[in-house]
Amino acid sequence: MSIATTAADRRLTLDRQALIRRLCEVLPAAALLAEEEEMRPYDCDGLTAYRQLPLLVALPENEAQAQAILRVCYELRVPVVARGAATGLSGGATPHRDGVLVSLAKLKRIVRVDPLSRTAVVQPGVRNLSVSEAAAPYGLYYAPDPSSQIACTIGGNVAENAGGVHCLKYGLTVHNVLRVRALTIAGEIVEFGNAALDAPGYDLLALLNGSEGLLAMITEVTVRLTPKPELAQVVIASFADVRRAGDAVASIIAAGIIPAGLEMMDKKAIHAVEPYVNAGYDMDAEAILLCESDGTPEEVAEEIGRMTAVLEKSGAAGIRVSQNESERLKFWAGRKAAFPAVGRITPDYLCMDGTIPRKRLAEMLAAINRLSEKYALRCANVFHAGDGNLHPLIMYDANQPGELERAAAFGAEILELSVSFGGTITGEHGVGLEKIDVMAEQFTLAEIDAFHRLKAAFDEHGLLNPGKGVPTLARCREYTQARAGAAVTSPSL
Repeated sequence: MSIATTAADRRLTLDRQALIRRLCEVLPAAALLAEEEEMRPYDCDGLTAYRQLPLLVALPENEAQAQAILRVCYELRVPVVARGAATGLSGGATPHRDGVLVSLAKLKRIVRVDPLSRTAVVQPGVRNLSVSEAAAPYGLYYAPDPSSQIACTIGGNVAENAGGVHCLKYGLTVHNVLRVRALTIAGEIVEFGNAALDAPGYDLLALLNGSEGLLAMITEVTVRLTPKPELAQVVIASFADVRRAGDAVASIIAAGIIPAGLEMMDKKAIHAVEPYVNAGYDMDAEAILLCESDGTPEEVAEEIGRMTAVLEKSGAAGIRVSQNESERLKFWAGRKAAFPAVGRITPDYLCMDGTIPRKRLAEMLAAINRLSEKYALRCANVFHAGDGNLHPLIMYDANQPGELERAAAFGAEILELSVSFGGTITGEHGVGLEKIDVMAEQFTLAEIDAFHRLKAAFDEHGLLNPGKGVPTLARCREYTQARAGAAVTSPSL
């Protein structure tokens, strides 16, 4: 080991010890983790292919402690990464090697539920499903329902603008949040939006939704609650051809029907899910659609009839309608268990998150099948079909040399196709680390530069979640050059 390296290591140790001393002044001893064994559970989020130990892990118990952490880190110019339940799938909560990972899991209080204004005020560590459970006695619930809702937290939902199977009718997180209280990197308390229908000035609340922890640290959220419908029923339609299933989605929307949920699963997904959940799916189908209607009994009956007619005309091989609430929940349990079900049949998988126009779903499925052959990797497809949000699950084995790299290249091509089809590289999972290079596929250098200037307005030193979400201009140029070279040598699909 050279003298220079030894000096650098000694300086890093001294800096870390100084940071520990400063944080111990503002936090209880149990709220700071510094040993590798203690920090190992925090080394990744749902994108487990990428892991990194942080410099330290802080566990604030309230907003004042979170504020104190940020003030220390800002003064010492130490990077900060906020973390909720870490169910995110794009690496947004992956720690920074020279930074503090701040877990907000202890900020889990439901401050109040107001049935008259149909709102709830919650801290960022409150689980998504807990909001609906707290609102249930008032006949209300929180509409966004990501598949991870049993574990994911509201703070993370806002950071990633999470959706769920009912986002087609009831919207994403951004459509169901009225106000966010947060801390800037300097520890200043700021509020975005308010409990009224509108707020003065620029719509910074919408900006914060989906900002992936790059702009502020969330400490409290006011969410909109929705009245529970009198009745909900699900139609399951089986198709012998994937293209017909994709076209049926477009036909339902074209008929003027906006289902409460409209989901699609291909044969590989069905065969992974059915043995795991026993949801009653057709194992012979090449694809199934789950179409939900909710409202009054009369509204549901009329809409179910219209949807059934469209599905029959679209070539559905079989149609079933849930006969009670238990069966409806069983049908949805299969779709919501798709990710863990695929996890049972493969050592590892990447879950992609592109979005395309509905009319091109069948075309995209055909392209994904060709890519699956090209990269020699299996792929199960699950879609928020109603809004064109794709969730291809690319299966691989990280223990096999080269498979992770092939899976990443496979996923990148899906995202590139999403852009070429007129869509986007993400619908609800965020950019994080996973899609940062593909940002250059969708945005120009001028637009990327504007994103950097916007971040600088909130975080001039780039300390909040650095290296995520928005690539450097140099990285964009490298990606574009590499893609140009690949286009010359790679065969077209």
